[in-house]
Amino acid sequence: MPSAHAPPRLAALPVLLGLPLLLAACSVQKPPFAQLSGMLMDDRLNEVSGLAASRAHEDVLWMLDDGGHAPRLFAVGTRGQLLATFRVDGIANTDWEDLSAFELDGRRYLLVADTGDNGGLRRSLQLHVFEEPAALDAQATGRALRPDWSIAFRWPDGARDCEAVAVDPILGQVLLISKKRTPPELFAVPLRPRDEEVQVAQRLGTLTGVPPPSAEELRANARMARIRHQVTAADIAPDRGRIAVMTYNEVLLYRRGARQNWAQALAGKPAVHELPWLPQAEALGWAQGGRGLFATGEFAPAPLLYLNTD
Repeated sequence: MPSAHAPPRLAALPVLLGLPLLLAACSVQKPPFAQLSGMLMDDRLNEVSGLAASRAHEDVLWMLDDGGHAPRLFAVGTRGQLLATFRVDGIANTDWEDLSAFELDGRRYLLVADTGDNGGLRRSLQLHVFEEPAALDAQATGRALRPDWSIAFRWPDGARDCEAVAVDPILGQVLLISKKRTPPELFAVPLRPRDEEVQVAQRLGTLTGVPPPSAEELRANARMARIRHQVTAADIAPDRGRIAVMTYNEVLLYRRGARQNWAQALAGKPAVHELPWLPQAEALGWAQGGRGLFATGEFAPAPLLYLNTD
C-alpha cells in the first residue's frame, strides 16, 4: 500500500526524464545493474503493486493494481505499453499486493496475492489462481476472468502485513514474506490444498541480510528510514536456483543450493543491489528465462526497469 509520502505525479516527471543519466551515475557495474526498459504512462497503471513475466507470451508482463482499485489484470509490453486489460469477476481487490507466474501440469497460471493488511485487522487472506489468457488481441481486452481456484489462509499467531509472495510449483508451495517484522519472516501455504478450509501458514524461518537503516538515515528521518528497507515483493527464478526479494530501497538475490530448501537459502547471505529511484517500489518479477528481473513502482508515470543479475 502507498505511504503518506508518495511523490506527486507531476513532481516526479523531471526525475523520470533524467532517469537514464541517473541510472548510469548510480551504477558501478558494467553492464549496469539497472537499465531503463520502458515507461508506464497509461493512467490505468496508476498503482502497480505486482508484476510477473508471462509464461505464455513472449515479451509480456502481467501487472495488477493495489487495493481499492477495480479487480483487473493488465498485459503490458516490456517497453511499458498496455496491451490488454482483463476484468476479474467473482472476487474483490481488498488489498492485492503481489503477482506470480508459474507452470503446473502443463498449464500456465497467474497467482494474485490478496495479502496486504496495513492495519493488522484481517482474520484471513486470499490467494487466487488464474489460467493465463491465450489471446491478448483487441478482442481479448475487457474479457472476464474467474479464478481456477482460491486459497484462504491465516497466520498462525496474529495478523501480519505481507506484500511479497512467490510460487514454487515443484514443491507445491506458496512462499510468503512478512513486511514489517524485523527480521522478515518466511511462511508457506500449499499451492493446491486438499480441502477448502482456511489454511494455516507454516512458519519456515527468517530472512538474513536485509539491510538495517543506517545511522545517517535514522538521523535524517527515523520513520522513513525504517520503512525504506521493508520487503515489498519477491519472485523465484524459473530454474528455482535463486529467489529475488525487493525492498523500497534494494533488491536482494539469494542462491539456493541443490540440497537446500527455501528457508535455508533465505538464511544465507544475499547479494544486495541498491535500486535507483522508483516511485514506491513494489513490483518485481524474473524475466522469461531468468537472466534478469523487471521492476517498477506505484504511480504513473513510472519507469519500468530491467535488472541485470548475471
